[in-house]
Amino acid sequence: MDPRPESRRPARILVVGGGYVGMYAALRIQRRLNRGEAEITVVEPQPYMTYQPFLPEAAAGSIDPRHVIVPLRRVLRGCTVVTGEITALDHRAHLARAATPATLSTGAPDLEIPYDLLVVAPGSVSRTLPVPGLAEHGIGFKTVEEAVGLRNHVLEQLDIASSTRDPAVRQAALTFVFVGGGYAGVEALAELEDMARYATRYYHNVTPDDLRWILVEATDRILPEVSPELGRYTVSELRGRNIEVRLGTRLESLTDRIVVLSDGSRFAARTLVWTAGVRPAPVLTDSDLPRDRHGRIRCEPTLRVSGLQDAWSAGDCAAVPDPGRPGEYCAPNAQHAARQGALIGDNVLAHLRGGPQTPYRHSRDGAMATLGLHKGVAQIGGRRITGRPAWLIHRAYHLSRMPTFNRKARVLADWILAGLSTREIVSLGSLEHPRAEFEAAMGSGPLRPPQPEPPTRPNG
Repeated sequence: MDPRPESRRPARILVVGGGYVGMYAALRIQRRLNRGEAEITVVEPQPYMTYQPFLPEAAAGSIDPRHVIVPLRRVLRGCTVVTGEITALDHRAHLARAATPATLSTGAPDLEIPYDLLVVAPGSVSRTLPVPGLAEHGIGFKTVEEAVGLRNHVLEQLDIASSTRDPAVRQAALTFVFVGGGYAGVEALAELEDMARYATRYYHNVTPDDLRWILVEATDRILPEVSPELGRYTVSELRGRNIEVRLGTRLESLTDRIVVLSDGSRFAARTLVWTAGVRPAPVLTDSDLPRDRHGRIRCEPTLRVSGLQDAWSAGDCAAVPDPGRPGEYCAPNAQHAARQGALIGDNVLAHLRGGPQTPYRHSRDGAMATLGLHKGVAQIGGRRITGRPAWLIHRAYHLSRMPTFNRKARVLADWILAGLSTREIVSLGSLEHPRAEFEAAMGSGPLRPPQPEPPTRPNG
């Protein structure tokens, strides 16, 4: 079926989301399009794609945060990139609406975007639970902004602990809780613990033994992506660094920054990082696309949306049948997303040209995680690797998967410079309030940039 009307105008392809799937799909299509064959519009809230496996290292200061993102307009030169968020998606009418900076600042109606073919890849958001106090005090870890903010926050806690004489305030500031034992939680905790331990050498009254790091996981194991043996090794490695790993434990509440766990523990903490899973982007809730009970778009093996001929989906927001595990679905990780995005590009072009659709198949590259500087775990072809070799494999693999030569070179340069010099341990928390000093000078603001609110004392 040719999606274009009799006038033979170029087909209008709308790509919702500029993450792994959206960017790779648009890149594949633009590279192989014939002149006048189609027009591609990519709608993404941020004008860049974030390479999330490098977020822990960006938070720890091993990589410049700017180097873990890929500017969409630079990469997708043959596409129209719209910075905005899809607010409504009516596939029957082949019409999407997007809130853009212009519409939000002027109060104008959302931008209407008609299309002929649709690629749905808005990704996911953090899966939160109705835990009291979590919305007010929890910190996420999915974006580069959150990674930079968390780094600044951790270093600010060391400043607070160093400058107070109140033992309760000090203890709360030096307690760091991470909820979720998947890649994001384990890697973020391990990298930041490494950084904070190094930073204590510059504080006259804070030592590594003063820091308290806690990993909370509701199931009986961490890193489910790797073998149980490597999961147990990781627990042993973390506990050897005096990190408390609490398996089979849930966060019950965070009211007034008092952490209450299901094992009966109760303590004050200034830092709680939530990495307990993801859920599909909210825009899908009100769309007319078919979804499963988890809110994911139902897909065929060819990545077409079930029952539709002119829509495709993949990534975190989609239920894609896993060809290697009949009856199950592909895991929401970067390995699948990058490959699925490229395949969607090929299948969209095949649809335009009347060709057959290709089903998704994959070979597993393995699984790996970094546990801080020179530490890691990896599972390659059934072989289990730990320590520095695993750490090097993790870096080499993800550097090879980082989009564009420009970003690869910048990340490699960061690593080389980090290896030749000492860590940067300066907090730039004031970046979150860039106008504070000017407002104070004008007499319309506080005399100094906003500071972190005082730590809460435990009340029991």
